[in-house]
Amino acid sequence: MNGQKRRDKILGILKTSARPVSGSLLAKELDVSRQVIVQDIALLRAGGDDILSTNRGYVLQGGKKVTRVFKVYHTDDQTRDELNLIVDNGGIVEDVFVYHKVYGVIRGELHIRSRRDVDDYMHQIESGKSTLLMHTTSGYHYHTVTADDDETLDLIQEKLKNAGYLAKLQDYEPVDFWTKGVKEEKE
Repeated sequence: MNGQKRRDKILGILKTSARPVSGSLLAKELDVSRQVIVQDIALLRAGGDDILSTNRGYVLQGGKKVTRVFKVYHTDDQTRDELNLIVDNGGIVEDVFVYHKVYGVIRGELHIRSRRDVDDYMHQIESGKSTLLMHTTSGYHYHTVTADDDETLDLIQEKLKNAGYLAKLQDYEPVDFWTKGVKEEKE
């Protein structure tokens, strides 16, 4: 199979998968090395395909999505509820990050889209030696959330507020809910 056919197959696999697909699985499926897959993914990205690398594999981003950053605060026991609230209302939790006054922004990619993803994430946290990133900032943290439209993000924001999870932004923080991203640092 030539390179273009292989890349077309990779796109086909990513388009039909509801979950991230690992490079190792793609390599096995296409009978090539994982390094060839990495190179093919780079070529596909260079060609304009929006392929996201996650810790669980590759994801093809489809369609136009809107993004908003939410600052939240809750206990460890409320983490599952907070994440389920977001995905149940049409959001994808792309990441978690904290703004530390000494270290700056510390970010972890999540790409949580369903209750199953929430369960997998919580299992990893509960069974590992790691703790939630929010512990570095006394429970305060941020999530970048994507959805199909602004109305969905407005609904998620309202639900987070009603649940008591939405936290007030401080002047020094690098995030603004309404500009939908991280503020640029001024020199």
